[in-house]
Amino acid sequence: QVQLVESGGGLAQPGGSLRLSCAASGFTFSSYYLSWARQAPGKGLEWVSGINNDGSVTVYADSVKGRFTISRDNAKNTVYLQMNSLNAEDTAVYYCHVVLHRRGGYWGQGTQVTVSS
Repeated sequence: QVQLVESGGGLAQPGGSLRLSCAASGFTFSSYYLSWARQAPGKGLEWVSGINNDGSVTVYADSVKGRFTISRDNAKNTVYLQMNSLNAEDTAVYYCHVVLHRRGGYWGQGTQVTVSS
């Protein structure tokens, strides 16, 4: 059974930082590309960042480039999203995502990030 469990969300002040985690199980974590996406209130889903299976390649949406850093620990089956210089536009529910060979795509339950003073 595939599970993706996000954590680390919460309330941050503008300019502050948060670190999200996504703990995975039910598949060979080290074999797959993982990504983060977010959905702001009243808006559609936005892809944020992705990382390849060994962490050597990372990609970012222009909206977060230079502020967010994605990483992974294959020994812990966990992918992270370090978010710095947060602003109100970063307020959203953040989701972890994976597409598995012959099994389809899976999403976590999401973690809420709210940026407000």
